[in-house]
Parts: sequence; structure tokens; C-alpha cells
Amino acid sequence: MIALTPTPTLSTARLTLRAPKASDWPHWRDFAASDRARFVGGPIDEAKAWRAFGHVIGMWVLRGYGTFVFEETGTTTPLGMCGPWRPADWPEAEIGWTVWSADAEGQGYAFEAATAARAFAFTTLGWETAVSYIDPDNTRSIALALRLGAIMDPTAPPPPFDTPVEVYRHLPPVVLP
Repeated sequence: MIALTPTPTLSTARLTLRAPKASDWPHWRDFAASDRARFVGGPIDEAKAWRAFGHVIGMWVLRGYGTFVFEETGTTTPLGMCGPWRPADWPEAEIGWTVWSADAEGQGYAFEAATAARAFAFTTLGWETAVSYIDPDNTRSIALALRLGAIMDPTAPPPPFDTPVEVYRHLPPVVLP
């Protein structure tokens, strides 16, 4: 199996965050075709899901970072995706997340993964800020952004797509002397 290299692997108390791999495809495809994907442009057909998954992998190659797939440590079943994201035409870098499995909802996995991915963006990548673009009807993602300490930023420029979004700003951690 071909793997993206070199890509970091992050660990939390319960999760491993790693680069996407070919065996993630069926899990992503099923998520993307479901109503669970409604806040990220779905549901979409297999052809569009394939291109979207290629975009996820390509971000690592083109930018040197991208979204991590997260799974419970010691397992091989992906639960979702989370991490730094910035397509070429987006005004700002984003910390994004999706939870692919309904069974993984409400378990704190997205919070745990987003906390680790955001720390990676601020410390390893040197980001000074990031945003999360969230559909105003996506109450679970809004709650997660707020739990992460992000604040709504109505002055932030939106990404170039037609769906309305609210922008939640992540600030780097304060480092005391």
C-alpha cells in the first residue's frame, strides 16, 4: 500500500490522528453520500466523493499539511477527519472537522481531535490564527467551536462558495513568560 510520507501522526488520550490512506475511502464515500454530510456540501455521489477525497490527499502534497483522519488508538476504523485546511482560493486557513460515523457522535472525539490538530497548526505550522467556517444550522459544530474557545468573527471574509457560513476564529494559546 502506498502511503503519504512524511506526514506526522498525532496522539491524544484516546485517538490517533494520521494521514488519510486508501482504506479510508469506503468510510469517506459512505459519509459523503449520507445526510450526515449535509453541512459539508453533501450528500454527494461517488464521483464527487472521489474527487473530494483526492482533494484531501492533495492538500498534504501541495501544502505540506492537511486534515488528519482520526481513529481510536489500537483500531483501524476511521471515525472522521479533522485538521488544518486551506484551498488555494480561501481567504484564511481553517481548522475543520467531520465525524463520519453516527456511532462516534457525542463521544468527544471531534473535540479531542480538533484540540490536537489546532495545537499542531499553531505550534508546528506556526499559524497565528485560524477560522472554522460553519453552516449556521450546524448546531453541533457551532457548539464544538465554542467549546474549543473560538469566537464568532462577523468581520472575517467568507470562503468563495454559495452556502452561507458563520466564521469562528481560533486564537493561538497564550504562552506565559
